[in-house]
Amino acid sequence: MSGSNELPLLKSARREAVGALLIWLLVTIYSVGYCCAYGYNRDPKTLTFILGFPDWIFWGIVVPWGGSTIISAVFAFCIMKDDDLDS
Repeated sequence: MSGSNELPLLKSARREAVGALLIWLLVTIYSVGYCCAYGYNRDPKTLTFILGFPDWIFWGIVVPWGGSTIISAVFAFCIMKDDDLDS
């Protein structure tokens, strides 16, 4: 349905939604892949802790989701635009 007669507000909203979904999708794929690869079938003697978290949880959950929070904040405050709803 994207055409030349599409409202600018709808184009902007669609672009922002795609951006947010891409951030979520990329971080989810990385997080699940990393945790599956490094969290299962592992010798407990190789387990190390970082800031109280097992290393695979820190690198597979804490870091990517903390990073995605920062990326989402930058996206929300710098890239997304506030449009007028009058028309």
